[in-house]
Amino acid sequence: MRELFLIVVVVVVPLFFLLVFVISIYNRLVALRNRFKNAFSQIDVQLKRRYDLIPNLVETAKGYLQHERNTLEAVISARNAASAASDRAAQTPGDPNAMKQLAGAEAALTGTLGRFFALAEAYPDLKANQTMSRLMEELTSTENKVAFARQSYNDSVMAYNTARESFPTNLIAGPFNFAPAQLFEIDKPEQKEAPKVSFS
Repeated sequence: MRELFLIVVVVVVPLFFLLVFVISIYNRLVALRNRFKNAFSQIDVQLKRRYDLIPNLVETAKGYLQHERNTLEAVISARNAASAASDRAAQTPGDPNAMKQLAGAEAALTGTLGRFFALAEAYPDLKANQTMSRLMEELTSTENKVAFARQSYNDSVMAYNTARESFPTNLIAGPFNFAPAQLFEIDKPEQKEAPKVSFS
């Protein structure tokens, strides 16, 4: 009987504590992964709002910018590409390829919007249009919300990646396929900020 008790104490108790330790690390990684996925969903909500505003802007400007068809088409094309990239990234938040495609598409959209806004500045009647002003205010507000949501997402990804790379968590992360998550960064510094718009 005493031998059985010793076996339990020497073998079973340490295995129990090891199992509890592994489960707690696994659960922490799951919580961190879910946190960055939730943070991405906040970005996704704001990006969809942005994508919904852009066709309204273009439609409002069409009457004024009749000779600028290429610019209007470029904005819609960039918007559609960014929307498709956002949908792919929403399916697998943190996936390096999806996040890089989204960052590239967002940079391209920001660039075409910048050209659109610069062009709109040359049309005083368009600048005075109340619908255009309201849409521009909504877009600027949405751009700010995207920036805040992106920061929250990047903070969550950083916490997750740090945890999965730290010892002893890295011993659990690999076998259970906790892949690294990609930050949402826009590479070109001039495109990190929302387009500057002034209709005054």
